[in-house]
Amino acid sequence: MQRRSNWKLFDSVDPSLSSMDHCLTIVLFGNSDAVQFQHDNILLGEIQPNIENVTISRTIPLQMKKSGHHVSVINLIGIHETALDLNSLTAQLVNENEIIAFVFVVRLGHLTDADKMGIEWLQRVFGDGVLQFAMILFTYESQEESDSIIDDLKKNSSLERLIEKCGGRYHTCNMNMNNKSEIRHLIISIEHLFIDNKQERYTIETYNTVLNRTCQSGKNTDLGETRSIDSVRLNQNKRNGKKKEVENLFQRLHLNNRNPFKLRAADVLQLTAHSLHSHESCADEDLVQTFLQKLLMMNYRARYIKTKETNKQHDRPQTNSDLFNGDADIFKEMSLFSQGKSKKIAIHPMDVQMAVFHCADSFLKQLMVTKLSQCQYALPLLVPDPFTQEIEFPLWTFRQISKSWKIKDAKEEISKIQSIWKAETPMVAFFRFGSLSSSKSQLINSLINDKHNTFFHRNCPGSSKTRLLMDGVVEIAWYCPSGKDTDKFSQCVAFCNLHGDAGGHEKQLQILTEMASVNVVILPRLDRNNKSGEQIQQLYKDRKPLICLFTEDECSVTEMRNGKYKIGLKDRNQSDVSEDLEQAINECLSLLSPESLSIFRLDMSKYSFIRVDEKYNDDCSKGKTDAQKIMKLLKDKNLTEIKKSFLPCQGTLWHQWCAKNKELHRSQGNELEMKIKQEMKKIREQQHVLDIGEFMKLFITEMNSQSLNEKIFFLKWLAILLDEYTSADLSALHYKYDKKWSEVLKLKEKNEITEQQIAPNLTDEQTELDKISKALQAATFGLEHILREIGQIYESCKSVNKNKEGLPCDFSSLPSLAAEMMISGFPLELMDGDAAHVPVVWVTAVLDQLIQKLGDKRVFVLSVLGIQSSGKSTMLNAMFGLQFAVSAGRCTRGAFMQLVRISDEMKTKEQLKFDYILVVDTEGLRALELSGRSTRHQDNELATFVVGLGNLTLINIFGENPSELQDILQIVVQAFMRMKKVRLNPSCMFVHQNVSEVTAGQKNMDGRRRLQQTLDEMTKLAAKGEVCDAECFNDVITFDIQKDVKYFAQLWEGSPPMAPPNPSYCENIQELKTAFFCHASKSYGLELTHLKHRINDLWRALLNERFVFSFRNALEIATYRKLETEYSKWSWSLRRTMLDIENKLYNKIENEAINTVSEIDLQENLNVKNEEVEKSMSEFFEKDKDKDILIQWKISFYIKIKDLRENIVRETTRKLSEILQQRDMKKRIDAQRTHHENDLLEKSKELAIKLKDKANDETILKKEFEKFWEECVNKITAETPPIKDINVLKDMKEILSNYESVRLNDWTSCDIFTVPHYSDYIQKLRGVTGHAVRSAKLTFEVESQIKNLVSDIAQHSDKTIMSYNISKTGYNKTYIQELAEYIKARVMDYEQGFRNFVFKKEFYMDLAMSICKRINKVITDQHKRFREANDPVLYFEQKSKEYYSIFQKYCQGATSAAIFGEIICQKLKEPIQNSVYKNTSRDLTNEIQMNCESLNGNRSKLEKHILKTLAEQEDFDKYIKYFNYPRDHLKSFIKDEVSQYITDKFEASVRPKMKKNIELLQQKIMKAAQKATAVVNTTSGDVQKWLNDFTLQLSDVLIFSVKVFSGVSHEGIDDFKLLEDVISKLLGSVSSEIQHKFSTKTFPENLEQMDRPDEILIDHLCQCCWVQCPFCAATCTNTIENHSGDHSVPFHRVDGLTGSCYDETECLGADFCTNLMRTGKMFYTGQWFLCREYRKAGNVYAEWSITPDFSELPYWKWFVCRFQEDLEKYFEKTFHMWDVISYEWSQYSKEQAIKSLDEYI
Repeated sequence: MQRRSNWKLFDSVDPSLSSMDHCLTIVLFGNSDAVQFQHDNILLGEIQPNIENVTISRTIPLQMKKSGHHVSVINLIGIHETALDLNSLTAQLVNENEIIAFVFVVRLGHLTDADKMGIEWLQRVFGDGVLQFAMILFTYESQEESDSIIDDLKKNSSLERLIEKCGGRYHTCNMNMNNKSEIRHLIISIEHLFIDNKQERYTIETYNTVLNRTCQSGKNTDLGETRSIDSVRLNQNKRNGKKKEVENLFQRLHLNNRNPFKLRAADVLQLTAHSLHSHESCADEDLVQTFLQKLLMMNYRARYIKTKETNKQHDRPQTNSDLFNGDADIFKEMSLFSQGKSKKIAIHPMDVQMAVFHCADSFLKQLMVTKLSQCQYALPLLVPDPFTQEIEFPLWTFRQISKSWKIKDAKEEISKIQSIWKAETPMVAFFRFGSLSSSKSQLINSLINDKHNTFFHRNCPGSSKTRLLMDGVVEIAWYCPSGKDTDKFSQCVAFCNLHGDAGGHEKQLQILTEMASVNVVILPRLDRNNKSGEQIQQLYKDRKPLICLFTEDECSVTEMRNGKYKIGLKDRNQSDVSEDLEQAINECLSLLSPESLSIFRLDMSKYSFIRVDEKYNDDCSKGKTDAQKIMKLLKDKNLTEIKKSFLPCQGTLWHQWCAKNKELHRSQGNELEMKIKQEMKKIREQQHVLDIGEFMKLFITEMNSQSLNEKIFFLKWLAILLDEYTSADLSALHYKYDKKWSEVLKLKEKNEITEQQIAPNLTDEQTELDKISKALQAATFGLEHILREIGQIYESCKSVNKNKEGLPCDFSSLPSLAAEMMISGFPLELMDGDAAHVPVVWVTAVLDQLIQKLGDKRVFVLSVLGIQSSGKSTMLNAMFGLQFAVSAGRCTRGAFMQLVRISDEMKTKEQLKFDYILVVDTEGLRALELSGRSTRHQDNELATFVVGLGNLTLINIFGENPSELQDILQIVVQAFMRMKKVRLNPSCMFVHQNVSEVTAGQKNMDGRRRLQQTLDEMTKLAAKGEVCDAECFNDVITFDIQKDVKYFAQLWEGSPPMAPPNPSYCENIQELKTAFFCHASKSYGLELTHLKHRINDLWRALLNERFVFSFRNALEIATYRKLETEYSKWSWSLRRTMLDIENKLYNKIENEAINTVSEIDLQENLNVKNEEVEKSMSEFFEKDKDKDILIQWKISFYIKIKDLRENIVRETTRKLSEILQQRDMKKRIDAQRTHHENDLLEKSKELAIKLKDKANDETILKKEFEKFWEECVNKITAETPPIKDINVLKDMKEILSNYESVRLNDWTSCDIFTVPHYSDYIQKLRGVTGHAVRSAKLTFEVESQIKNLVSDIAQHSDKTIMSYNISKTGYNKTYIQELAEYIKARVMDYEQGFRNFVFKKEFYMDLAMSICKRINKVITDQHKRFREANDPVLYFEQKSKEYYSIFQKYCQGATSAAIFGEIICQKLKEPIQNSVYKNTSRDLTNEIQMNCESLNGNRSKLEKHILKTLAEQEDFDKYIKYFNYPRDHLKSFIKDEVSQYITDKFEASVRPKMKKNIELLQQKIMKAAQKATAVVNTTSGDVQKWLNDFTLQLSDVLIFSVKVFSGVSHEGIDDFKLLEDVISKLLGSVSSEIQHKFSTKTFPENLEQMDRPDEILIDHLCQCCWVQCPFCAATCTNTIENHSGDHSVPFHRVDGLTGSCYDETECLGADFCTNLMRTGKMFYTGQWFLCREYRKAGNVYAEWSITPDFSELPYWKWFVCRFQEDLEKYFEKTFHMWDVISYEWSQYSKEQAIKSLDEYI
């Protein structure tokens, strides 16, 4: 295995090394990720040794020749990360090698915990003296990493410490180690190190010296014996044996290959399927997960999990089945069965806890220890590493723990709450020497809580002798007195417990004995000759109290001298011993004066050999430093003034803005609204100019400059330090508040004093109470307030649209910080509890960022409601492992939301359709609010908000107080009733907490019955207030009293503060969790986008007070839009299929293959596609994530599709029937043309025969043919009447002049489609005179009716003209006459329909002329096509070239088959072109309908693109057309979009489609020719038979029938194979010619009008609702015509855009409809109505849904400002209060207007 390379890297040798031996040996050790093993690795080669199998091959040197010397490299890479036995390996290594350098390889920028301990490992294995030979080699992947090493060293204190230990020696090289220059410099550095060490090497002698020192340190002075090197190695082997057991333990727990951060808090906190079930026992591999699950739920039984035994039957020895055997021998059989198979050793519960602790990241460790503390368990204080034995003090894990206790003095009871990491208390240290029969831990438990195993001991369930990870661990617990006489200790006392024999853990013993107030040692007996005897002697001499417990002594407590006690344990009652020990400890503590009393604090800084976790974690250390930097700014500040000084934006100004916002939403006048808006804007500007201050500046800077891990540490540290900073003052204020509240209650209870006497005193006390309450509110200062300030900074900047001065980043990046915090598990404030307001702009921005970072994930919203201090937050924390504030004085204010991730495994197993649970925690209802601001109205508001937000609401009831229960239920029922009225369908569960005798089934049944009765009563009460028809709670919400009510045991098992959580409570939590997921699994939750809209909708509706009337369900709207999009696809699928059917039938009609068309046949043809559509519909309604919302429209949409199908069939039947009628009309024209064509062929044939001898003279042939052709065409022209040019407008004028007796010269028509109003066309008003005429003619309703009439007549006219098929039959003046008569009839019908006015005759004339102008181009274009196809001069002019080709063939003597083949191809040319163009058009239409962004969605999306295009064009006339005739504008828009699409995609998409279609058609034609040939050959048919068969096969794909060959000679055609070949050859030429002519211009020109892509799409997309809002004329955006339900639009327009005016003014309105509905303004329709009661006006007003709110689309504000002058000129009026509204509206740019369309629609 030895590999040697002789690479000469150096040309010269350092002279100082001339005396060196020929070989230099170096050792490389370090992280395996720091190097790349490959063939060109100069130092290590390509083979990486197996770390788990360290064999001699690992130490075989790899030889290379460098600098004139061989260099032997010993590869120990990765070995320091293992727990393998290195003694024999190390001994062999140093015995065989003399080492000059130990090179520690570290990856730059990837320093692991194992790397940090690398040098310590080297010292431990090779001794302290090895450091003089050590240096560090930093490896890098890219050169940039190498260049930044100096910066990395400055930033990283751990790196600096490593280099310092190595004497400042380090080098760099790339990971591949293949750069010769770098390796050369490395060897030079090693050679210099060798010289500096005076050419000294690390040898076997050096190693033995290390071992000898170890022996000397273990010398026994009493016996004078020394241990040999062999005994040292023997102990080392024992330790290594234990390490292997530890490795095995980690493997059993699936924590093998131990990684310090294998377990991450983020992963543990995500929900798994395992967490849904309670596991009392589990397999080894599930122990970790089960332990953590129970611990997070605060279930102290987490330590008592049993391991499942497998194969129990096989493990048992065979028993004797003979039950009654007289020869049975107990002695013999007992010995036999004692040799049965050994049972698998169970894992010790504390090993599970400590293994998790060792593998957890810092955040999980802290969470674990916090939960252990809540379970009243002892916490790890000193923890030796199971592999390196280095002792760690996990100070970080204590930072979130607080303890509360009460101290009773002579006067009163004093309550204390203190963070445990800074608490100063006496400490009693317990330790033992040797093995004991009594349990030390059990004895301590009897002092702290004799009903709870605070310290795990040998008699606990699951305990065994196989404990591996607890030896040397010191645990700590605190006894907290309750201020009662039964307290065992009158003050808070810490108890420390050293596990294992203290003699083997000298460092831990030293720390404990030095820091303790009282030392308690347990041992069998005193023995002067024992090492422990010497240590106890020292403790006895010390002044510190000492209590000795002897397991082999029977005496009771005995004081030997002052502060020195002994207690015997032998044969004594545990209770007696406990009392003695308690007495002794109390006496010891009382003996010491407060000055001399040793005060214990969690501070190990003086012990350099202890590793403090916070110092060794760079991110943690940095987080602390950064947080302290911020906290320095708060030093010496008055706590009640801090928020005002440092967080000014959330103070008075914010509260004023909130009040104004509510006032604005509840105001009813335009002038008042403008004033309020200006005031609100002014407040925002004042907020914006407030100084940001150093505190917020520093906080934002730190957050923006840190990595994610650093951020989390920083935030946690800041929360810890803020809590420390405020806790003392808050405790004092709470004490004052409680005291004053008690005095107020006493005053109220004094019945003997009259009310008049008590009132003044009570008022004074109440004022004082309010003052303390405000101080408490001001003094509460946490992370949530800092985030609230950031939110207000953002909202103020957003309002004025510019950055705040001094803000260290762009304000738009602030929501990203909050989103990152949410993802990392921090809650976000949803409702500001102090202002009772939702900062919607801020919350929306944060959710937008959340969507950007996570994607639009689905969340299931779980909200909680309940009275104050009923345990809501505690319940949520236990359910999901969260950390909502639950301590006294930190009750939830407002509402907070927090994300809980669902694991992928759980989503799959439990079939969940969402990715996260969003937990919404709320402040208590009926709270005794500190500020006195709580009202029933606010409770209703909060309840409505969170119930509407939640997919499921947990209603938390505490205790059994009937009045409290009734109050909260009335609030909750009212909230659910409101949800029902706005079609939201949340579910609910009731949690009844603190119920005694929770297992009493009958009592729970009674409780459920009473709850149901109360709910039904509250429903009846709430129904009156909400005007709702509901008799019981189940009328309001789906609710199962048996499943949806949970009873909870009381939280504590005993009396606080020492009581642990009740395991029954934890079981109830587990049951609730399971029930919750049962509900959740049926739901799709909400997409984050929908959640954002839901928050907006709910809050906006609540602000308006009239919740049900004001609520706008954005999710329901979005779901309906999605349904509309699907409907568009289904309807298009049916239309497209029918177009194909129609085309085939059209071809057959033209070919005279069929003579009738029936609806039944069409329906049968459509059946297959119809079944596909119905299947697609069924899947959509049943499987879509919003199926619960969609169900309300299912039946109506099935009916719509059925109606659509019938309409398509009916319309297609009509069109084909018309074609059948027109076929007969144009048969004469076609027959005449065919006759002329074939006559020309025959005559050209005759001429060719005459000129046969001159066939080779091209000039003569051409001259003769041209002469012949001119004569023939002239003859045909003379016989055929010419097709004249037409003048449609002139025809209409003549008809109108006859109707109305008007001279043409005296009349100038006006375009009726562009007039601003129709009042000039009204001749008189029936029954209305004087001033009322003016009012009536300005009525928008009348204008709208006339506009609808005009539009309807125009649409009908378009369809009528298309039905005439002018391109086939030609133009006839009667068409215009019929049109004029139709228009006249419609106008007269309208006048007679109970109208109070008649039209002037100009109305009819202008209307007729305007429509005529509108259709003029269509008629003219179609007539032009007809003329080109049927005018002999034009037609034959196009055909001359083709006829000359056939004439040449005749002249050249071509066979009849060849000539006939060319004739066939000539006649196929036009049908092929028509078919290809038509098919390409349909294919392209299909593609546009799917891919064109503006045309592939629902109506709202189409509307949005129309508005974007209008804004980009900025054409006022187009806007007017869009307002007045939206259908016409839509048609123009579709035409433009299709035209642009064709232009953009012509080469990429259109041409390939055309090419594909022509190839398919060629194949069909040749297939038909081949089949016809085969039939003729089989049946001995003639050419006529061939023609009949050939044309019949093509009858449904081409307009090509046998009749086109009538008159063409078929003589001499018998070679059908030749005919087939000629067609095949010439068909290619025809196809090429068609393709060559195909262009963006010819494509639409050569299509029939109805076959064009734009016309097909117009027909499809215009089948929608065209009803306009009666106030602003916005067109209903429903995709379906004659839809069910109200008309609606996403956003209304400014009402002045219709020309409407304010009452008694000539000023255009400037209100949005939604705003108008909130006001007290009125409108006139013959009588006056309040706008907010618009439905009472009936007709179209009653059919519209207009939500009263402030939803104003910025687009229309921009439009009004941009075209203000044009609008005022058009309507001849000015805008009302223009100066006021333009101030705000003019700030919007065109870009912002267009952007708003994407944001709002």
